[in-house]
Amino acid sequence: MSRIGKYPVALPKGVTVDIAGQKLKAKGKLGELSLVVDNDIEAKVDGGAVKITPRSESKRARTMWGTTRSLVNSMVKGVDQGFTKNLEINGVGYRAAVQGKVLQLQLGYSHEIKFAIPDGIAIKCEKPTSITITGADKQKVGQVAAEIREMRGPEPYKGKGIKYDTEVIRRKEGKRK
Repeated sequence: MSRIGKYPVALPKGVTVDIAGQKLKAKGKLGELSLVVDNDIEAKVDGGAVKITPRSESKRARTMWGTTRSLVNSMVKGVDQGFTKNLEINGVGYRAAVQGKVLQLQLGYSHEIKFAIPDGIAIKCEKPTSITITGADKQKVGQVAAEIREMRGPEPYKGKGIKYDTEVIRRKEGKRK
């Protein structure tokens, strides 16, 4: 029995979930997300909550049970509150700025990097050394944050580069004389 799958997903006020066949749609103040539920899983809205149950006792059905419940929970939370990732930029002359739908990064290369902001994602730079990524889709927010971080990952000697705000960089000692 799945420890995660057995709990229903509570629907907050202002969030509606529609199920048509195997397609599940969540609608809220931050937008609309959809998910195609696996054939081994059954989803139904019951009394202000979404209940996920397996259709059989096969290994695949049991593994998809908890996974589907987590995906539905992330969808409901995303359309209600949204998700946020914060990035920090460390380094002399390293900075970021948002201009329209483009994030401009200066990361010590000979050229400026222009990152097109995808639909459904909002990026803010309160300071030139901090980037805040928000959106309704948890996977998309994490993917955009990872792509931006990849442009100049943190290095272990001086700590220069882009890192998550909660990330701790293990520092190495430089050369000794």
